Amino acid sequence: MKRAGDVVVFRFPNSNFSKSKSRPAILLKKLPYGFDDWLICMVTTQLDLCIDGFDEVIKTESDDFTQSGLLSTSGIRITRLAVVEGQILVGKIGEISSQRLNRIKQNLSTWFNE
Repeated sequence: MKRAGDVVVFRFPNSNFSKSKSRPAILLKKLPYGFDDWLICMVTTQLDLCIDGFDEVIKTESDDFTQSGLLSTSGIRITRLAVVEGQILVGKIGEISSQRLNRIKQNLSTWFNE
């Protein structure tokens, strides 16, 4: 069963749809209708792509790093969102803490309301 905060593997497309790459993503929220569609965001090890104070960095020494299933310090790129069908997600590798998920949602909410 999928839930917000799960770290999953997904073939995330480039913004021009020219190619895609398997990478971790965070399930943010199930869309509010009868289908298994999820708002997700991409995870990357390229920390220079992360926006300080907006994107979330999960470090190897973070309390929730081990449970995340990630292999190294990674950036949760709130700026790279997608809505996908749950059945195309490859599988769950871990999860982030509820506190981190709440910060991500708060950052998104603040940005939308600016």
